[in-house]
Amino acid sequence: MRLLPKDKDLGWTPWAWLIYIVPFAITPAAEHWRASLWIATFAATIAFVPLYLRSYWARDRECILIAAAITLLGVLFWPWSPGAGAFFIYAAGVIGQYERTEIAVRGISVIALIVMVEIWLGHVTLWNATWPLVFTILVGAINIHFSQVGRANTRLHLAQEEIEHLAKLAERERIARDLHDLLGHTLSVIILKSELASKLAERDVERAKNEIRDVERISRDALAQVRTAVRGYRSGGLSAEIDEARRALDAAGVALEANVDATQLPPSHEAVLSMAMREAITNIVRHANAQHCTIRVATTANECMLTVSDDGRGGSDPFGSGLTGMRERVETLGGTLRRDGAGGTTLTITLPLVGQTLMSVRESA
Repeated sequence: MRLLPKDKDLGWTPWAWLIYIVPFAITPAAEHWRASLWIATFAATIAFVPLYLRSYWARDRECILIAAAITLLGVLFWPWSPGAGAFFIYAAGVIGQYERTEIAVRGISVIALIVMVEIWLGHVTLWNATWPLVFTILVGAINIHFSQVGRANTRLHLAQEEIEHLAKLAERERIARDLHDLLGHTLSVIILKSELASKLAERDVERAKNEIRDVERISRDALAQVRTAVRGYRSGGLSAEIDEARRALDAAGVALEANVDATQLPPSHEAVLSMAMREAITNIVRHANAQHCTIRVATTANECMLTVSDDGRGGSDPFGSGLTGMRERVETLGGTLRRDGAGGTTLTITLPLVGQTLMSVRESA
């Protein structure tokens, strides 16, 4: 059983503070008291030590009870033993740990009042009266302060642990979203190209071989993308994403028109737009049954806008995990995501953009 709580901030100091009970414990020897007072002093010291050690575990109501017991020792022994004034100081230190500051202040005030009553009734000398009263108030106030600091540090540690926990959860969710987007898109392209190679195997062997080589290349790219996604560097930029989109749509028999304003986007913005474009193209390849797709990236001084539209079946189905993850990324940067399912599907993503330099370079295909 531990005598003191495991607290690196306390260390050995609780044992050091027991030094102030020594004058009381040795008073009988200094004053040449008779045996009965020796026994009473020894019994009081033995009773005090467990109360003192328990005070480091005590909270609230128990603090009051321990402080009252130690104060009672002071009341009983101070008239005969000047060193017993230390009991009042210890009691003030215990009550100073009370969680509610106003109650701690009241408790210390009551102990100080008891000291003054003892001084008045016992006709205590000036020196013996001064130090217990002064240090009762001083030590009590110091303990109130350090107890408040300790509780604030505890709350801070708990908040830090919660932040770390939430950060881990957010990182897991990020990786899950990224892997869904990366692998969902890539596997869709692999399936399409594999089906195409299977159909071409008998009538156009050379083209079937080319498709299989593309499957190999895409698979290797997917492996590299998964590795970089874990490190957080997920996109080769909008231009690279346009090229990937063109290859995926070509395999699905969808014509692509791209119209992109090139600008110096922050890496976070470009990554979000690239992943959003990838998810949109994946949905077109998988579900849209479209013939034509248009990608537009427009920028102004204040915002950038990505629009991906197709002439497929459209609709207003609930967002799946891919679109939900895309919306979360966009909203993290203060942007908006809108989907219009009338006459095909149009996905519009707008991100705030301040202080970017628009370049007069446009890519179309």
